[in-house]
Amino acid sequence: MSTNKPALLISACLLGEAVRYDGQAKGQAPDQLAALAERFRLIPTCPECAGGLPVPRPAAEISGGDGSDVWQGKAKVMTADGQDLTTAFTNGAEHSLGLAQQHGCQLALLKANSPSCGNRHIYDGSFTGQLQPGEGVSSNLLRQHTIRIFNEEEISSLLELAARKT
Repeated sequence: MSTNKPALLISACLLGEAVRYDGQAKGQAPDQLAALAERFRLIPTCPECAGGLPVPRPAAEISGGDGSDVWQGKAKVMTADGQDLTTAFTNGAEHSLGLAQQHGCQLALLKANSPSCGNRHIYDGSFTGQLQPGEGVSSNLLRQHTIRIFNEEEISSLLELAARKT
């Protein structure tokens, strides 16, 4: 059965790996992780680490738009002190896309609100905790390649979708 499970690209921090900018994880409840592992082959990724950024690292936000604008050269991923991390974020997004394609992922479960992984909202670039509608750099690239993105607040919807497909 396990070889027939669809692959799910998943943010490593949601699996409990301490890869976030602050050196923390955002592991999900054990019952949710078990349900995901029952339905999917879990393919962990951290686009920011894959892009060469260390753990911990300065917080970053997209300045001037969202992930789509980054790919169009209209926005940048910046730290509060003005360090441009755009190249690391785009390199990490391309790595995550390659991983998803290698494993045949049509779905991804990514960290909400992240400048890489956010699929509905991201921080607005002011470093004041304000969210704005938009998606992160990796989420945008994955979606452009027809990978459907969910966040940790949408796990039940992801599991319902998987149940309908079996």
